[in-house]
Amino acid sequence: MEWLLELALVGLLAATMFHAVRLERALGVLKRDRVQLQELIDGFNASTRQAESGIDRLRAAADGAGQQIAHQLDTGVALKEDLLLLIDRGDKLADRLEALIRAGRPLASAPPRLTVVPGAAPAESRVRSQAERDLLQALRKAR
Repeated sequence: MEWLLELALVGLLAATMFHAVRLERALGVLKRDRVQLQELIDGFNASTRQAESGIDRLRAAADGAGQQIAHQLDTGVALKEDLLLLIDRGDKLADRLEALIRAGRPLASAPPRLTVVPGAAPAESRVRSQAERDLLQALRKAR
């Protein structure tokens, strides 16, 4: 009976050894997988840092572009105001010229008169109508 007990003890020890070897192999695989997981986590952290750096650079570039656009917009608004002022002045001059031309039309049917340009040689004298003289006078006043 004692040898039966020893045989049972040997069987239990063999089963324990078998499970201990399996457990040791499983722990080895787990340890190897843990190292790979740590490498994966390190790579992920490096990628995250690069992405954050890229986002910061992108944000800085967007801010710079926004400031440049704002500056160009301000310049455009100033140019628009200048152009509106010039257009208004041009409209007023056009209205004055039109009034002078209308006033000179009845005179245009009269025969042209010889006008001597002051300081010019007699050969440079030209015939000018009243409308031409009025136009020249309006241009001189506009300056």
